[in-house]
Amino acid sequence: MDSAASPPGATTPSGPAPPLGQAIPNLQARIPKLEPRRKRQDVANPTPVPETPALPPPPDLSSITFKVPSRRILSPADHELFLASPTYKLVLAFVFSLSESVVDTPISSVKDTDLSDPVKAILEILIETETLCKESPPNETGGSRFGNKIFRVFIDKTKQRATQWHSSLGLTDESAIAEVTTYLSQSFGNRSRIDYGSGHELNFIMWLLCLYQLRILQPSDFRSLVLRVFVKYLELMRLVQSTYYLEPAGSHGVWGLDDYQFLPFLFGASQLLHHPYITPRSIHQELTIEEFGADFMYLGQVAFVNSTKTVKGLRWHSPMLDDISSAKSWTKIEGGMRRMFVSEVLRKLPVMQHFLFGSLIPAAEGMSEPATSGATEEEEEAGEVDVFDKDGVRHVHQPAGWGDCCGIKVPSSLAAAEEMRKRGGGEQFRRIPFD
Repeated sequence: MDSAASPPGATTPSGPAPPLGQAIPNLQARIPKLEPRRKRQDVANPTPVPETPALPPPPDLSSITFKVPSRRILSPADHELFLASPTYKLVLAFVFSLSESVVDTPISSVKDTDLSDPVKAILEILIETETLCKESPPNETGGSRFGNKIFRVFIDKTKQRATQWHSSLGLTDESAIAEVTTYLSQSFGNRSRIDYGSGHELNFIMWLLCLYQLRILQPSDFRSLVLRVFVKYLELMRLVQSTYYLEPAGSHGVWGLDDYQFLPFLFGASQLLHHPYITPRSIHQELTIEEFGADFMYLGQVAFVNSTKTVKGLRWHSPMLDDISSAKSWTKIEGGMRRMFVSEVLRKLPVMQHFLFGSLIPAAEGMSEPATSGATEEEEEAGEVDVFDKDGVRHVHQPAGWGDCCGIKVPSSLAAAEEMRKRGGGEQFRRIPFD
């Protein structure tokens, strides 16, 4: 007889059968108590999001003596003076005001009829600069991924047209033109090193700030400046970078947001600040980038970065962008970009020691004079200059490079992609074997 069917108290081959109540073990006591998973709290960033200072009105031009801008941050003490100066607040106010002017605004929302005459003139300058680039094709360098020297011919042509360009903006004072031209010329890259980086990009914004200080541009132009002028500048610099293989003006490589640009991510995050369905994760969706990249700078810059790499996948060639995409909202990303602009640009001594000060963007009282301890732009072009790192230690820097690269030549990743396309055949991107 089966022991399972034996009556209570019956004898089995192994002994008396257990009472019926004890035949089924109580499994409930052995199962661990289930508790709902607690939502992990976000770790608060101890650094507050930088606010936008009030943008001061343009200065009284009758009291200004124009001069060619020069380097004035030549030591950590000079840098501290700058960070405590009204000029620091002026730069911050201008950049953040530009960013706030495009909140939730696609590029296509600005029509030609919305552009003022000065904005139209600036766009014509950029279009003509694009033509100068196309008229100065690079020479063949045997597949080299370093900067092409014909870039210097292009820069010289832009300097030759500078007076005419600024005359179209209504400037007639030669000393004023000389001051403003310095920022524009520096915004296309460094002639000596044949490189380009976020510092040169900042020079373009400082050129626009000078035009604001001269009362040529008004706050009502800010949206057009970002969505039409700055977007055109990005297109121009992509052409220049791909034509002359400009080297990155720094050594951060994949550990930065981008080899060349920063502001498209700040302005682009503002554009997407409250977007109903494009999320930070959308930068991994090729269809989203293809459909909306032309209307939103953040997506457009990601698309360009992807196109300049020889490996496929943001997590491999741009891990910082990949990491930022995990943020829950564009508000967090926009705040992070503000923090990064302050910490990685304005508060970065190796970057700001190349910043130029004139009469429209004045140096702080007590900063080093260029005649006694600094090098002029021409001297930087000609040879090495003495600079100081963040700890105040003196060392030699190669000519006019932006960033803490100390003259280390960094080949252009864009050049590698362009050379791959020239050879033709095979995949456009090389996949990581374990992707």
